[in-house]
Amino acid sequence: MRFQTPLVPGTLIRRYKRFLAEVELADGAIVTAHCPNPGSMMGLKAPGLKVWLEPNDDPKKKLKYGWRVAEPGGVMVGIDTATPNRIVKEALEARRVTELADYGTVRPEVKYGTNSRVDFLLTEPGLPDAYVEVKNVHLLRRDDWAEFPDSVTTRGAKHLYELSDMVAQGHRAIMLYVVQYMGCGRFTLAEDLDPAYAKAYRAAREAGVEMLAYGCDVSPEEITLAGPMPVIVD
Repeated sequence: MRFQTPLVPGTLIRRYKRFLAEVELADGAIVTAHCPNPGSMMGLKAPGLKVWLEPNDDPKKKLKYGWRVAEPGGVMVGIDTATPNRIVKEALEARRVTELADYGTVRPEVKYGTNSRVDFLLTEPGLPDAYVEVKNVHLLRRDDWAEFPDSVTTRGAKHLYELSDMVAQGHRAIMLYVVQYMGCGRFTLAEDLDPAYAKAYRAAREAGVEMLAYGCDVSPEEITLAGPMPVIVD
């Protein structure tokens, strides 16, 4: 996924009201940027952090910058929670997700479960339908372990139970964790932050839901899906 406009660097002054960030640009200008992330953003919101913003000249948008990437310690991290779905769609259509490469039809946002829409429904003659939910991952607290979630996610647990129902109906169901934190080599759960999600994860795994994690390549020009990484959950 290429950005419509190459990102520009800045220094984070503060993130506030969840969806707003005050940033100082390289020329000293102070701007307000949209922060497209409702989570805690643990480790990615400290004042003084280097960040990357996407400018826009859309007259319909009140804010002329969108925060897309953080750069803690020189490592690029995508923070936009909408990005994973876009890059997964590209990868699925190009058949670059190895475990799902046999599917030729990719349909986003299909109704299923209880008042829900699955991120992607994959179909192919002769194969069971594959229901794919995508989760954004950008929490790193130790070594090269990517963790999910970074805060309590009741909605995330609901998706796991709904995927389990799809397996019971004879379909494939896949939870795909997209790690936007470059340099991570393994994925696990942040069980201390949301024990209920961890419980739902184990129940879904036992029910037959497939758990996948893929890394990303992040730059000021684009974010693309990279290779798979081990999912390690006891």
